[in-house]
Amino acid sequence: MPDTTTFDRIKELAEKRGKSLPAVSADLKFSDNLFYRWKTSNPKASDLAKVADYFHVSVDYLLGREEKSDVPDLSIDQILDSVENYSGGELNESDREMLRIIIEAKKAAMDKETKK
Repeated sequence: MPDTTTFDRIKELAEKRGKSLPAVSADLKFSDNLFYRWKTSNPKASDLAKVADYFHVSVDYLLGREEKSDVPDLSIDQILDSVENYSGGELNESDREMLRIIIEAKKAAMDKETKK
């Protein structure tokens, strides 16, 4: 993403989560227009760290120093396929279902934490 600003990265991450920038600001207890001010001014390091934690990405990603976020966009089936590839064999249906439940629970916990 050439010429991507911190604002653009935050906006993109918010959209991926189905959130508006004002909603993210409220979740983080920031003023409504803080992200828009970052289009023309430098954010505080502590604020950037809060945003990075909220979205589970690095501060470097928000600043445009990294091209990929730390969290890939993978479906649960893709994750399970990766587990099979890693283990070197196919998972039986009960193991696959157990892992699916664990992954969904972890995702729900992360989403809940993000909403705090």
